[in-house]
Amino acid sequence: MFKNFGSTVFICSVVNVSAYADSIEEVTIIGNRENAQTLPGSAHVIDEQALLKFEYTDINRMMRQVPGVYLQEEDGFGLRPNIGIRGAGAERSEKITLLEDGVLIAPAPYSAPAAYYFPTAGRMSGIEVLKGSSLLKYGPSTVAGVVNLVSAPIPEDSSGVFNVESGEYSSNKAHIRYGNRVENMGFLLETYQAQSDGFKRIDRSPENSGFDIEDYMLKFSVNGGDKNQENYQQLDVKLQYSEESSDVTYVGLSDADFDRDMNRRYGLTALDQMSSRHVGFSARHLFKVNPNLKFTTTAYRNSFARDWFKVDKINGNGFGRVIDAANDGEANAQGILDGTVDAEISIKHNDREYVSEGVQSIVDWRWREHAIQGGVRYHEDSSDRFQPSDIYFQRESALIFDRVSQPSASNNRLEEAKATSAHLMDVWQVKNDLALTLGVRYENIRMQQRRYSDTARSESTLSATNQIEEIMTGVGVTYELNNQWQLLAGAHTGFAPASPSDQNNIEPEKSTNYEMGLRFSNASFDASALTFYSDYSNKVTNCSVAFPCGELTTGSVSEGEASIAGIELSLSQNLAVTEGLTVPLSVVYTYTLAEISDPAQSTSQKGEALPYTPKNVLNIQTGLESSFGWNTYLSMSYVDKMCIYNRCGNDSLFSETEETVVVDLTSHYAFSEGLSMYIKWDNLLDQRQIVARSPGGARPNKPRTLTVGFKLDF
Repeated sequence: MFKNFGSTVFICSVVNVSAYADSIEEVTIIGNRENAQTLPGSAHVIDEQALLKFEYTDINRMMRQVPGVYLQEEDGFGLRPNIGIRGAGAERSEKITLLEDGVLIAPAPYSAPAAYYFPTAGRMSGIEVLKGSSLLKYGPSTVAGVVNLVSAPIPEDSSGVFNVESGEYSSNKAHIRYGNRVENMGFLLETYQAQSDGFKRIDRSPENSGFDIEDYMLKFSVNGGDKNQENYQQLDVKLQYSEESSDVTYVGLSDADFDRDMNRRYGLTALDQMSSRHVGFSARHLFKVNPNLKFTTTAYRNSFARDWFKVDKINGNGFGRVIDAANDGEANAQGILDGTVDAEISIKHNDREYVSEGVQSIVDWRWREHAIQGGVRYHEDSSDRFQPSDIYFQRESALIFDRVSQPSASNNRLEEAKATSAHLMDVWQVKNDLALTLGVRYENIRMQQRRYSDTARSESTLSATNQIEEIMTGVGVTYELNNQWQLLAGAHTGFAPASPSDQNNIEPEKSTNYEMGLRFSNASFDASALTFYSDYSNKVTNCSVAFPCGELTTGSVSEGEASIAGIELSLSQNLAVTEGLTVPLSVVYTYTLAEISDPAQSTSQKGEALPYTPKNVLNIQTGLESSFGWNTYLSMSYVDKMCIYNRCGNDSLFSETEETVVVDLTSHYAFSEGLSMYIKWDNLLDQRQIVARSPGGARPNKPRTLTVGFKLDF
């Protein structure tokens, strides 16, 4: 199963199983909202009830209600989200640890952490976000936070869901799920199908700009009988398969074209399309020795293959240069974009195969006032690139095929990583009102990149290796002032490995992270106020075509020292208006100041902002819930403008996104106990802004979209 090269790598990770829950096939890292209020750090749970309020299928919209999270939209549907936490960077979600059911789910978490694959958000039953010292249980990245996507659990009896919806832009969805449990065996079958023609129109082309998704999942569980008995055992197996075809591009619009028609796409992108396939497997075994001691072992394997066929170069230069030239008023560049000027168009097959596999073992032991958790994980992953280009000529507004250009060594390469990790964490209940959490994590990683000089791969060179050994520590404290008020504080070591590049032994990203705050909770009202500060001794940017470092599109560069400080505020309350009517209210606000404090390169200056980190982010959700089956919910989100690279303060005209306000409305009506319908309006006020400019050109958010759905619970 594992390929061998060089020396071994060491990593550590631990997974929490929902406190001896009825079934361990649903693996969480927090558990529920009540648990989130007791951890020595910021934790947030979006449970199934919260997800069903808005019937979202876009992960960006789902996560707006989490403080300290930044989202940079790209395609309008959330197919490839860019999620950042506490200023650590949103580029392809590479600085967060991304899990599904407690298992690493990014295509190659070590060798290529940029998550071009993201699990189908619409089939999830919960989302957990963990920050602070507790995240040392997970890795590889500990600079920001953990996002765990929780799939649907096997039900305790025969039950299922049939959900269909249809909306504007020929958008349709079908989500079907059925499961049952008989004695000591259980199963769940699920499929999620979605498609859309998209809201962008391609010049001179009948092709659409939408997507098609097929997702299938099977879970099977068998146990040894009474879960409360000693020496209880349980085995859970999960299989998942998905395919996606999306007609998306990297090429945005010049600002002038954006102002005229933001739904336009240039005709030279008509052939751009991503095709992908994901296959996932995991098997988890629980051995519960007694109520105070249990062992959990998980084996997993995920493979992801994709070919994103998209415009790469125009007349031998990156397409972003043509966008920049058009923004500067060059008529020839604008003519190329309009199709009236002939040009050579290179469309690259960004063809890659990823494999991520490993085994992790965890022990949970309760001893007196201590809840001790430890674990080890051995992991391997790889990213295999073979990326030729098709050369077309744009002549008289048509794309005419000319030849195939075989890949250079940089586009014909294999990146591999081996890692072994271990962690140990002790939650010590010092007194009834005082808890101390101590944690340590060890990472030993070896990565290498091999480039091939011919298409047959008969000749290769080992272009670079990267060997990392790191020990991280953390401490967290919670103090109960009374049964409603709680103080918390914590500090931990932040770490994120640099990707393999043309240089040997690139230093990893390192930081020291602090947080402290206050929580309040009673039967109907929850509130928290946290402040955080991250002191980076080495801020690393992993360069790519999507987020280039100037002209550099591969490898990693150090930005030097950086500081990130901020405030997270959240509150939620249910207000009883009259008998049978309730108004739920939640408010989440994040303020962030992220800047370079001591630059490592002459291209950066002290005080420059870090990319895609807005100063202000606000989400307000409210609604009206009735006892007669009609519930309506409203969400308002505000995102401040963002720099797309460090020096945007010196060149702000085309280097910032625009501040955005988006209002979503959903209304549900229950015909009976199991049958209901809903109507939802995404972007109700049709507010359209520039939400992204990377890698080249302005991109809008999704327009106002009306969708009608029906749901049968049986």
